[in-house]
Amino acid sequence: MVEIERTLDPFVPQGKTSVIFTPHLVPMERGILSTIYLKPRQPVSPEHVLQVFSDAYASEPFVRLREGSPRTADVARTNFCDITAAVVKSHIIVIAAIDNMVKGAAGQAIQNMNVMFDLPESTGLK
Repeated sequence: MVEIERTLDPFVPQGKTSVIFTPHLVPMERGILSTIYLKPRQPVSPEHVLQVFSDAYASEPFVRLREGSPRTADVARTNFCDITAAVVKSHIIVIAAIDNMVKGAAGQAIQNMNVMFDLPESTGLK
């Protein structure tokens, strides 16, 4: 949790973030479904939150923004991270799904190597 808060702090005016991170363990073949709760310092609209996510991930080939809740079945055997965000009772709720085998350490290692050698991030991952 400290790593998440430390990463978000530079983007929060006048203060520190408060993050609640809830990974879900459910019977499934593979994958991780996470729910992250953020409490903004000032009211935000759902449209604003989705626009921030859209802008942040516009050039990321393996991040897909979803309107509905992401499912691990939709990312199984891929390097994708499916993500959505909503505003509920003045909290931002982010839900993300990944395949922890491909998007986990193995896929991340390949993606990082691609970046190091100035190759397209998706080389060997699509």
